[in-house]
Amino acid sequence: MAFEIYKPRGEKQEKAPIVSLSKTSVVLNNIAREKLAADRIELAYDKDTRTIRIRAVDDGGMEIRKTKVFGKGFFNQFGITQKGKFEAKYNPDEKALYVQIS
Repeated sequence: MAFEIYKPRGEKQEKAPIVSLSKTSVVLNNIAREKLAADRIELAYDKDTRTIRIRAVDDGGMEIRKTKVFGKGFFNQFGITQKGKFEAKYNPDEKALYVQIS
């Protein structure tokens, strides 16, 4: 059995970075954008683990426009059809968010 711990509302929990995938874009919530702290990102995909990596870059990459990145070409190249909101894991050493989409 997998038990989950109940935490009463009175205790503050750290908010999670959330990445939303639509048909044509990747949307980052405030927490995700704060963690990346960049205007440009690089998207990568691991087919074996079905994980998207969103990494902050200084030069090149894709521009974050307000809260989103237009990713239709990325989705088409890797055959990604999942839509919805996904919690991301942040790796500070790589300045990257990892999104499991399975």
